[in-house]
Amino acid sequence: MHYKHTFTVKAPLAEVREFHTHSSSMGAITPPPIVARMHAAPERLQEGDRMDFTLWLGPFPIHWLAKIEDVTETSFADRQLQGPFAQWVHRHTFVPLTATTTEVVDEITYALKANPFWKLVGLGMSSNLPLLFAYRGWKTKRLLEK
Repeated sequence: MHYKHTFTVKAPLAEVREFHTHSSSMGAITPPPIVARMHAAPERLQEGDRMDFTLWLGPFPIHWLAKIEDVTETSFADRQLQGPFAQWVHRHTFVPLTATTTEVVDEITYALKANPFWKLVGLGMSSNLPLLFAYRGWKTKRLLEK
């Protein structure tokens, strides 16, 4: 399965990229009622780093372990090593439109687990991707646009 979301932020490429490579940014742009709790991750994400976190969907914890891969000046990916999906790769791409405007492209390739419980969890999560990424775009703009 595949999902893509694009938005534009009035901030330079370097600032947008810097924001997205800080592990604390994940919690800052996660919409309520989801709560993201980081257990272990470096402050600034680089090639090969791992993020160990739990997403709380109300009273339900979903543990996730992701690895940062394919880091360039304009993109990186986080790959789920453990979590609710059989496969999950989230590519973050930053496209400079002008010196002060950047397009952010989030592309996710994922597959549901065969287990009926996790398949249901995955379906619920994947059906909410448009809302999740609309919020993330809005919140990123609020935090970065001056």
